[in-house]
Amino acid sequence: MKILHVITSIDPKTGGTAEAVIRSSQIMVELGHEIEVASIDSLQCEKHVEHFPWKTHCLGPGGMGSFHYSQLFQQWLIDHVTRFDAVIVHGLWQHTGLAARHACRQKNVPYFVFTHGMLDPWFNETYPLKKIKKYLYWRWGEYRVLRDAQAVLFTCEEERNLARTSFSPYRVNEQVVGLGTSAPDFDLDQALAAFRSEPPAWAQRPYFLFMSRIQEKKGLDLLVGAYAGLRAENPSIPELVIAGPIQQQDYADQIQANYDQSGIHWIGTLGGNDKWIALAASEAMVLSSHQENFGIIVAEALAVGTPTLISNKVNIWYEIQSGGAGLVQDDTLTGTEALLKTWNALTEDQRSAMSRAALEVFKTHFDICESTKRLVDTIQTHIN
Repeated sequence: MKILHVITSIDPKTGGTAEAVIRSSQIMVELGHEIEVASIDSLQCEKHVEHFPWKTHCLGPGGMGSFHYSQLFQQWLIDHVTRFDAVIVHGLWQHTGLAARHACRQKNVPYFVFTHGMLDPWFNETYPLKKIKKYLYWRWGEYRVLRDAQAVLFTCEEERNLARTSFSPYRVNEQVVGLGTSAPDFDLDQALAAFRSEPPAWAQRPYFLFMSRIQEKKGLDLLVGAYAGLRAENPSIPELVIAGPIQQQDYADQIQANYDQSGIHWIGTLGGNDKWIALAASEAMVLSSHQENFGIIVAEALAVGTPTLISNKVNIWYEIQSGGAGLVQDDTLTGTEALLKTWNALTEDQRSAMSRAALEVFKTHFDICESTKRLVDTIQTHIN
């Protein structure tokens, strides 16, 4: 098949949606499909994607603030969409969806929408003023984009169930196709041995790892608060390493000012092999998010056998809990404290068993090859 991915930005720095498109596209190419990507990035973004085995069309930048309106993008779709068997729109609330719907309906090309968690009611509850704006847009815009799609794609059952509660009217053809990631493609054991023989300053002792964007949604204040309290009681607990780009500087400053930073290391963003090594060397990966549609970093931790301590607002919590691959609690200070205390009370045998379970849960649910095959099968079923 010839498949066009439509996304606001394909820059990997923008987060999980771009990463999902990049990784699934790589598998689609390996499966023999022809892939192209159309985004509303500026031409400068082409340097981030020039090494990928598909053509990326950077048709921005867009205007109208976060809506990212682009007449160039709209016209390109109208002129080129008939070259494709199917179009996949990634994300909601921006011009990409409306533009794709308009072009695909005009040219009679089937399209699909991957919501990537953007119908989670958490956003409505947390940002009530934005909910009003979204509701006005929903009735004449996004509702029609979803209603007219061949299928609306979800990463897990939890995401689909939550989406049904966000806006009305809601009439879509729902399909859960999953999402995944890949295991590291280098000799991790050898890299770990080298890392442990000469560890950086932040890895001199066992450590918990938070690896994500530093913003309010990620609940880092809960983790640091819980950790500081527990360390005051028990200084021998593992260190806490915080890795990721700071997207809300005031939020990060507040966390550092409000809590004792003993045993806490802020190390910035890790990428490439360094990311995998840090994950594999950690005691556990901790993510106390208030909202997380999938959490690719959670799946990546599982891929290297690292147990995950997560909130029940990470939508793949059920797979983690039922598979014994980690611990799950509420996204509260009490819940986060319970995650750390419960882990600390486990025996070495229990932790080893959880590590083995992490690998099994990854292979069963979150391997990118299997999830991409399900996505392709879904598309073929709907267009044949």
